[in-house]
Amino acid sequence: MSSLSLAVRDSTTMLRRNLLHARRYPSLTLNLLLTPIMLLLLFVYIFGDTMSAGIGGGDRSDYIAYLVPGLLLMTIGSTTIGTAVSVSTDMSEGIIARFRTMAIHRGSVLVGHVVGSVLQSIVSVVLVGAVGVAIGFRSTDATVLEWFAAFGLLALFAMALTWIAVGMGLVSPNAEAASNNAMPLIFLPLISSTFVPVDAMPGWFQPIAEYQPFTPAIETLRGLLL
Repeated sequence: MSSLSLAVRDSTTMLRRNLLHARRYPSLTLNLLLTPIMLLLLFVYIFGDTMSAGIGGGDRSDYIAYLVPGLLLMTIGSTTIGTAVSVSTDMSEGIIARFRTMAIHRGSVLVGHVVGSVLQSIVSVVLVGAVGVAIGFRSTDATVLEWFAAFGLLALFAMALTWIAVGMGLVSPNAEAASNNAMPLIFLPLISSTFVPVDAMPGWFQPIAEYQPFTPAIETLRGLLL
């Protein structure tokens, strides 16, 4: 077999390993998934009318349309925290030392983590999107091409954040430290344009919200879906 074939085979094996772990121990993924769903329900049903008026909307449905794209990207940030924890667990529990004694491709372990996490992120985004649709979110005037572009944006953003989470997991001494190191992936969406427009924030805070990775991605996704 060629080097590429071996790399693909070993990466597929590691992907299957990570998906089995996610299926057997779903509590971490579910706990991280609950955060954006609870925020969605909280801001729609508790603050929805007030927030809609604040962004110049007519009723709660306007704020749902504004909120859902941001929470879809926040869902990706939440899900990738599990990747940092999983990588750190592998590094600290000795399985990597065992893998090093085996004739497997060196990058296959990390590739398995990344691809598995991206797939979990996409599934989580679909679930949060389904909740959004159930409570009234509708994509207006989006073409088929724009839907494909939105899906591509979500997938690429998930891959980018996953590699960052993998790095955090590699440098963390244990799973608890990995979880703490990855917290910015949840915190940054809270200070972005997820909940309110950047223009509505205090002048000194606007550059913080504008010049960070989540705000441009959120605004792009809004433009594609709305």
